[in-house]
Amino acid sequence: MSTLLRLHSVEAGYRDLVAVRDVSLEVRAGEVVALIGSNGAGKTTTLRAITGLLPVRRGRIEFDGDRIDGRSSAQVVARGVAHVPEGRQLFPTMTVRENLELGARDRRLRAAALAEVFDLFPRLRERERQPAGTLSGGEQQMCAIGRGLMARPTLLLLDEPSLGLAPVMVKLIFENLREINTRGTTILLVEQNVPRALALSHRAYVIENGRIVLEGPRDTLQQSPHIKQAYLGL
Repeated sequence: MSTLLRLHSVEAGYRDLVAVRDVSLEVRAGEVVALIGSNGAGKTTTLRAITGLLPVRRGRIEFDGDRIDGRSSAQVVARGVAHVPEGRQLFPTMTVRENLELGARDRRLRAAALAEVFDLFPRLRERERQPAGTLSGGEQQMCAIGRGLMARPTLLLLDEPSLGLAPVMVKLIFENLREINTRGTTILLVEQNVPRALALSHRAYVIENGRIVLEGPRDTLQQSPHIKQAYLGL
């Protein structure tokens, strides 16, 4: 399995604050990799650095063999990376369809991409003419994920997809993510719901205070005393 994304000793932050330092991780093609940790650990900062929303101060980021740190967000998206941010960030007065179409990179492929999203999320087809702001939280998350998929990414970055959702909707969203991966999209998942994240992922990294402190296959981390105590409440 070839390496799709690789971070080498990455440091990034906000003004005088260093939020992540010496972060190294890799995501192989076809995998779901989870990045887990508490609030403020550096998870979102890591995703923002990958997509060019934050400058990389040290280290390097490679995607599919090419260096992407220092490139604009538009250039990173054009390479095949889509980012579904925390909080969904939809345009509430625009319809579901209009929000989805904003994610399409190639207008010639927009109709085909939209059909694929509607196949994955039938609820969105039912509500395509409805303003996005009137959707339930779970439906808005589906719309946000669908918008990311409209770019037909090779790698999908997801930031806290279960945030604020009812348990039944969390279960459905994670079933959708498994299907997205089964259809061929590689996923890097940032998630505070550690049991769900580990159940979905092939491998995971634990980030604390801006540094990777633990990594390994899902089964190994599920049995880790540190994971059980710090994140599973066992």
